Amino acid sequence: QLQLVESGGGLVQPGGSLRLSCAASGFSLDDYVIGWFRQAPGKEREGISCISTIGRTNYADSVKGRFTMSRDNAKNTVYLQMDSLKPEDTAVYYCAAGGYYSAYEIPPEAVFDSWGQGTQVTVSS
Repeated sequence: QLQLVESGGGLVQPGGSLRLSCAASGFSLDDYVIGWFRQAPGKEREGISCISTIGRTNYADSVKGRFTMSRDNAKNTVYLQMDSLKPEDTAVYYCAAGGYYSAYEIPPEAVFDSWGQGTQVTVSS
C-alpha cells in the first residue's frame, strides 16, 4: 500500500522558517513526480510546488523565491524548505505522488494518486 506521511509543521513567527518532510512507504519516491499542496481555512487547496523524478522543480508565484523543494532518494523523502514565512502561508500542507512534471504549471491535484494526511503550518506572531 502506498503511503505518504508529512511532518515538520508547527507554529512559527512571520519571517521564520520551517522544513516539511514527506516520507514514503510501500513505494520508491524517486519513481514519482511529487507535489506539495496547501489548503488555508475557507479556501480551495492549491498546488505550490512540484519536483520531477530527476529533481527539476517548479513553484507557484505565491512561494517562488521563498520555498525550496528537494528530494533525498536514499531516505525516500521529499522536503519543502519554507523561508521568509508570511501569515498568508498558514494552511494545512499536503504532499502527493503521481501526476506529471511541468515547467509551466503546478499540475492539478486530480492527477496525483497518493496523498498524505497533511501537516498544519501556522505563521503568527
